[in-house]
Amino acid sequence: MGGRLGGPIDPTPDLGGPSTPARRSGSLRPDARLGRRGQTAVDMFDLTGKVALVTGGNGGLGLAIARGLAGAGARVAIAGRDADKSQRAAESIGPDAQVLTADLALEVDCARIVAEVLGRHGRLDILVNNAGTTVRRSPQDLSLAEWNSVIGVNLTAAFLTCRAAYPHLKAGGGKVINIASMNAIFGSPYASAYAASKAGLVQLTRSLALAWAADDIQVNAILPGWFDTELTRRGRAEVPGLDEKVRARVPAGRWAEPSEIAGTAIWLAGRASDFVTGASIAVDGGFSVAP
Repeated sequence: MGGRLGGPIDPTPDLGGPSTPARRSGSLRPDARLGRRGQTAVDMFDLTGKVALVTGGNGGLGLAIARGLAGAGARVAIAGRDADKSQRAAESIGPDAQVLTADLALEVDCARIVAEVLGRHGRLDILVNNAGTTVRRSPQDLSLAEWNSVIGVNLTAAFLTCRAAYPHLKAGGGKVINIASMNAIFGSPYASAYAASKAGLVQLTRSLALAWAADDIQVNAILPGWFDTELTRRGRAEVPGLDEKVRARVPAGRWAEPSEIAGTAIWLAGRASDFVTGASIAVDGGFSVAP
């Protein structure tokens, strides 16, 4: 635009200047464009100086994400109900990992863990809502208490923690990563509350992304496929034929290792994804596109 068709085109977009100021401290500057001096591929994924809170970070995918963020330079806090388990997990993350003991079904605890991170680090840049639970039962046999328990931890806690974190994420331009599930798309005959909660988390992600875009907060979701975790190992024991069905549909013919989710989380937590928001990204080894 602004010139005749077929005229010369500047192949390098303007990433900052007098009319387009840098969006956040540490983001791209006029002398730090992609492919130019001062901005390397490594910089785009460097989380040095950032503070991350990972709920449910003491095991499974949460622990893998926490380790990945710490490995990229972030200072990490993990929140979980089991203090001993969290302490063991923190030792595997690094000496500076912060342990927070909380029941995320409680509104007061969702606010408290954010306050404790701020009390120690003075800032919060990355929030990963990973805490989750499930009850495997046919929907007609599911009690209201079981339904409320799953929705409370998987969906309501994410909302409450986001709400508490919002003013602090806004202060420096923040990232929210919600760990949903492929069950948000496919549903589940034996885990209806879980599937409903994860579908709700996807819609919450989209809504927050729209509401907070002007505050320079990016909100995205990861939809994990079939990962080999404590939660899914219980599922294989409770659901006959699950292991065989998964292996038959996943193109690689295997369950994913928890560490295989970390790269996507690091990307969503760093500057490389600054123009990505409201997205739901499948990390499923092709399960969702397999025939």
